[in-house]
Amino acid sequence: MRPKERRDSGQTDLLRSRLDQILNMNHPLVKLAKAIDWRFLEERLGAVYDDDPGRPPLPTRLMAGLAILKAMHNLSDEVLCERWLENPYYQLFCGEEFFQHRLVFDRSSLTRWRLRMGEERLTALLQESLAAATRLGAAKPADFRAVIVDTTVQEKAITFPTDAKLMHRARERLVKLARKHGIVLRQSYARVGKIALIKHQRYAHAKQFKRANQQLKRLRTMLGAVTRDITRKIVGQPNLMQIFALPLSLARRVRDQRRGERGKKVYSLHAPEVECIGKGKAHKPYEFGVKVSVATPLYRSRGGQFVAHVKALPGNPYDGHTLATILPAIEETIGVTLARIVADAGYRGHNAPKDKMFKVHVAGYKRGLTKAIKRALRRRAAIEPVIGHLKNDHRMGRNFLAFTEGDANNAVLAAVGYNFSLLLNWLRLLCAFILAMLESIVAPPHRLKSA
Repeated sequence: MRPKERRDSGQTDLLRSRLDQILNMNHPLVKLAKAIDWRFLEERLGAVYDDDPGRPPLPTRLMAGLAILKAMHNLSDEVLCERWLENPYYQLFCGEEFFQHRLVFDRSSLTRWRLRMGEERLTALLQESLAAATRLGAAKPADFRAVIVDTTVQEKAITFPTDAKLMHRARERLVKLARKHGIVLRQSYARVGKIALIKHQRYAHAKQFKRANQQLKRLRTMLGAVTRDITRKIVGQPNLMQIFALPLSLARRVRDQRRGERGKKVYSLHAPEVECIGKGKAHKPYEFGVKVSVATPLYRSRGGQFVAHVKALPGNPYDGHTLATILPAIEETIGVTLARIVADAGYRGHNAPKDKMFKVHVAGYKRGLTKAIKRALRRRAAIEPVIGHLKNDHRMGRNFLAFTEGDANNAVLAAVGYNFSLLLNWLRLLCAFILAMLESIVAPPHRLKSA
């Protein structure tokens, strides 16, 4: 069933005042709500629903507004619910006409809505942020004809992976699951396993690696014994074999993988999609998450350095090989044909589309550079502070959303929150400028006292 969208009814209540009657309508958040084309979002995001009978979903403006507020102010789902309940400007932004004293949605509704929308439809929020910037005068369509492209790592909310911790945790998960389904194990290794993990960590800290490897071998032996015991006892029981299929598979992969071997490894049991990515940083040689491509305009717009496109790239592809899919996606998102693309040295040997092959300028090339291209290459580093803001202020630095879909959704929402925060600052400055102009017009001229 399609959602029942919200429209301003204009109705009044004898016992309650309307929000637009008690709030400051010049507040930047109110002006931002008026600048957003909610009909466009309802059309794009509402396409996921059908006309079948059933309980109607929550309104699109409510859920889209919550997603924008969450990413814009770097809030968790729980804190967002608390803020929405006590902040009337948040409620007005989401389409409420009267102040609500109880939540009109559930916290889990946010998770289900994100999974239902997916990366493809959440991109509509990013498109609307750029369209709103154009309508408010913070950017021009011509600003997006030249872009900077770079990649970063969106880290997952996992602990630093070590073989000892992974094997210990895999054994604990199997023992807990077996106890839940009434499987009696020969031995759980709960006490000796914990002692072996503590000893391994202490020996490794003291650089006594021979003793540490002995404890690691013990942990591997315990995990193998529990795995074989469970496998023997669920034979011929299809229901239990289906329940234990994934945990046993992950446990065997953790037990068999070795440091230094090539191929995909397991770095987290609750997030097996995590990848190990090395970006050459001295302070952080390896990051555990997913690679993300970010594109910004080459030159700063009036409202700031907006994000034109963002996309998660699972599989840790080579940076240069991502342009074949990234460049057409950028043009589709912003609706402008790219005239120039600037990238760092990691994009050498790129496979950009043929019509864009000679429009990509990679840092480090010396031949055939005009003054305009040299000037553009000097602007390449402008994307780095944008990536820093995405990570530190808009939830890309540590992703708490589950699965590969969560990686993609979190990257898009981080860019949405960043763009709308720039628009909020732009509206604040615009309001301050207008008020200053009015004060200068209304204020009487200053007269000097005669001697």
